Amino acid sequence: MRWRDGLGPLWLGVALVACGLMAAAGRTHHLAGPVLDFRYYGAIEGRVVGVDRSASDAIRLTLDQVRLEDMDPARIPHRIRVSLHGAGQGAAPEPGSIVMMTGHLSAPAGPAEPGGFDFQLHAYFLSLGAVGYTRTPVVLLEHRAPGAAWLFHLRLAMSAAIRDRIGGQPGAFAAAVLTGDRSGLDAAPVEAMRAANIAHLLAISGLHMGLLTGFVYAALRQILALIPALALRYPIRKWAAVAALGAGAFYLALSGGNVATERAFIQVAVMFCAVLLDRRALTLRSVAIAAVIVLLHRPETLLSPGFQMSFAATAALVGVFGALRGASWMQDWPKWAKGAFALLVSSAVAGAATAPYGAVHFNQIAVYGLLANLLTVPVMGSVVIPGAVLAAILWPLGLSGPVWWVMDWALSWILGVADVVAALPGAVSPVPTPAAWTLGAVTLGALVVLLWQGRGRWLGLLPVAAALFLWSGADRPAILVSDSGTLVGVMTEAGRALSRDRGAGFVAEIWLENDGDPATQPQAAARPLWQASGAGQSARFGTWSIWHGTGRAALAEAPAACAAHSLVILSEAAPDGPLAASARALAETLSETLATGQADTSSILAHGPSCHVLDGPLLALTGALALTPEGDRLQILTARRAQGDRPWSPRQTDPRPQ
Repeated sequence: MRWRDGLGPLWLGVALVACGLMAAAGRTHHLAGPVLDFRYYGAIEGRVVGVDRSASDAIRLTLDQVRLEDMDPARIPHRIRVSLHGAGQGAAPEPGSIVMMTGHLSAPAGPAEPGGFDFQLHAYFLSLGAVGYTRTPVVLLEHRAPGAAWLFHLRLAMSAAIRDRIGGQPGAFAAAVLTGDRSGLDAAPVEAMRAANIAHLLAISGLHMGLLTGFVYAALRQILALIPALALRYPIRKWAAVAALGAGAFYLALSGGNVATERAFIQVAVMFCAVLLDRRALTLRSVAIAAVIVLLHRPETLLSPGFQMSFAATAALVGVFGALRGASWMQDWPKWAKGAFALLVSSAVAGAATAPYGAVHFNQIAVYGLLANLLTVPVMGSVVIPGAVLAAILWPLGLSGPVWWVMDWALSWILGVADVVAALPGAVSPVPTPAAWTLGAVTLGALVVLLWQGRGRWLGLLPVAAALFLWSGADRPAILVSDSGTLVGVMTEAGRALSRDRGAGFVAEIWLENDGDPATQPQAAARPLWQASGAGQSARFGTWSIWHGTGRAALAEAPAACAAHSLVILSEAAPDGPLAASARALAETLSETLATGQADTSSILAHGPSCHVLDGPLLALTGALALTPEGDRLQILTARRAQGDRPWSPRQTDPRPQ
């Protein structure tokens, strides 16, 4: 019987893994939809279901009920996202309204490098089948129908009202925190908060949900305790828990129900349900239950930085404060000292627990993050969130003015701290992207420390230490080629040297971030390697001579470049003749490698008398490339092969006529 009891947790783990795989497969197939398979330019019509800002600080609309000019409805994506660029763009259209514009659309882009962040995967689970931009004004075709998208409309209306009462960026910050609407927040304060490691104050996540529901719970319980007839006869603690749960549910609905807020609500719901069942609210079991619920509902969040950082911080805090519960050496401390110590410990533990995940996903460590959190989190918890609850109560009575003034001061303080900390020398330390196994080793070791009983738990520090030690020696690809063929980056002793100082800026930024390189694209392009060579750029890498040409102007010089160089990279289709034949032969080889998933010497470029050609159609087939030297040869790793044959990355074929 003992061996059966011992196998119980193992069988439970196997069952949970099986359920997770089935949930992931079911959700993947449920979200399948058309993806635009060509570059579209023309009229775009749709209903506004989302408003936010892009990385370039432009207002961005998410549309459903999409109509595209001269396209079969069966091929039109269910949802698209369009950034509004150019002059003449006014305020964002009303949610639920039907709009029209003329713009560019294309399929979501693949990874900027093999194994990098996969935007196609991200877009797939957002049901986005196309992304693009417009430089023409948005035309309103039809106003929002009465009652349609009423919650979205209420959110933006409340956001506008908040910004009317708190001006400038503090007002936009307040709107983001209270309604989830970030469309009024500029890129500069957001970047400063990231550099200071307080960007989590912007996301409606565990901190905000916990502060809001905790304040409602504590305040209502104290009020009810002042009424002896209720306090002595009824379970006012459970009444307060139900009210706090209702407040959290409304907050979730108002904020749009994104993944981070949904995850936070599930966590506090588990906590308050434990209160209703007379169980301890904050335990590792409650954290595990919340994680299981989130993953069964949205399995894809397992790979997101929000899920990983949120649960890492929560599990670490519960574990540490559980170990400190009842500590004899703290019993004689005054309350203010205990509170200050709790604040210091919580900021340090949460920062340490989330640091590896933030470094992997965002390639940076905020050096002064602990200082910034100590200066801002208490203000958020003691002023901003309680002020928001009081403002909501006093708003209908016309008495909320003083509360808004106090919140304005508090939010300005937080933004000011972010600006000061971000401006400190060395505030952000860039780090390179580690090997794929690194984060798994850190997570496994941390779970052993948290869950194991006895002294053996400290053995979990070994994989953590090994992963962090080997992180510093992470290898980066020697040569990277973008999927459009418009940018090439070669690693040198001074860092990655880029072939162009303009164009493909997003790809250049990702490459340099993954290298742990703080340089800008012009700085990386100025590194001594690339030399002007006619309509292109040439460089030497070991025994290889590389020529990179973009646009149609480079095609006329491509044959001469192939005679003088061993590797020619073009953004357009190679001209007919030997160059096109070379590109087609390599495309056929890589197509076979992609289809079989086998790694063999056929995907290695051997240095020889004739040049190898990588052109636009080949790169459209393979996605971005990473070339690694093996003696006098170059091993090719393609982004498509790293992705695998997935619903969000279907296998391509060479578009050239055979």
